[in-house]
Amino acid sequence: MASKTEFGLNAPPGLTKETLLPGHGDTLDLDLETHKGLGPVGRFITDNFKHFNAATLHEAAEAYSALIDKGGKMFLAMAGAMSTGELGITLAEMIRKGKVHAICCTGANLEEDVFNLVAHSKYLRIPGYRDLTPDDEELLLEHELPRVTDTCIPEKAAMKVIEEIVSEYWAEADSAGLSYFPHEYLYRLLLSGELEDKYEIDPKHSWMLAAAEKNLPMYVPGWEDSTLGNMFASLILKGDIHGPECVKGGVAYMTSLAEWYKKEANGAGIGFFQIGGGIAGDFPICVVPLLKIDMGMDEKVPYWAYFVQISDSTTSYGSYSGAVPNEKITWAKLQPETPRFVIESDAAIVAPMIFAYVLGR
Repeated sequence: MASKTEFGLNAPPGLTKETLLPGHGDTLDLDLETHKGLGPVGRFITDNFKHFNAATLHEAAEAYSALIDKGGKMFLAMAGAMSTGELGITLAEMIRKGKVHAICCTGANLEEDVFNLVAHSKYLRIPGYRDLTPDDEELLLEHELPRVTDTCIPEKAAMKVIEEIVSEYWAEADSAGLSYFPHEYLYRLLLSGELEDKYEIDPKHSWMLAAAEKNLPMYVPGWEDSTLGNMFASLILKGDIHGPECVKGGVAYMTSLAEWYKKEANGAGIGFFQIGGGIAGDFPICVVPLLKIDMGMDEKVPYWAYFVQISDSTTSYGSYSGAVPNEKITWAKLQPETPRFVIESDAAIVAPMIFAYVLGR
């Protein structure tokens, strides 16, 4: 083991010359081999992203590609409002080209990609959103333009259009005594063709349409707090739907995820690509300790094979969003040797760049 005088007084325990990453004169140096298989975005990242969060982005992108190249799979956990941030422009291609194999997202991300698909021209962007007064915000409310950071979603053109169709699906299932997951109702809608004459973006940029076409495994815990989830609850309260049974909930999602993980995690394993924190990340990553500890399958179930989180949340008392990956080792989610990265930056910048790198753009 290295002495404290060799690497400084505050060297972490176990740090040796062998465990140190090569410096910027080694692995991140430029040569023809480094650029092999990369497109313009990948070459730009390779040539310029050598330090701090940029270097971590570069390393995470390389490790993502390496996992896929050796036959591994990638699980995407998506919090926030990435659909309204138009992540679908790159995510849809990732899905279609087999670079993302399952998704866990918030109910907001699930529905907002479909809202954007049919009402994009009526969205309102407010570049100076930080300067809005409370009175300005109330004016947006009066015009039925709920705001997501710098973007307002047109309620009538987006939410109401989707609600009218999906509520018919709910009522039909309710009457027949059938039950489906929230995402399955939207998959049905997208695959039915009912919306095609309403598309306002190129459909190749809709990640939900790409997911529906592939019947991508999807998990949406806490769907009840979304716009459609609230609408569904209101129909129950009004008596239009007899009860919540026609829409499957979180426990059903977890058991479905457990079955999927058991089936797919062999071989090179499954990586975990996390945007933000909260339930979208905490829910699916727990499937490994569920299987290992609660199901007693420790030797049969592999750990997550890769982990990256894009977040600017600070480590705090119990803050899942800000917890460093090492903490997940104590919960039987990751191993000490798991490639793991934290990129403290804006996911609207970082995720598309990593996706472009992996796609060879």
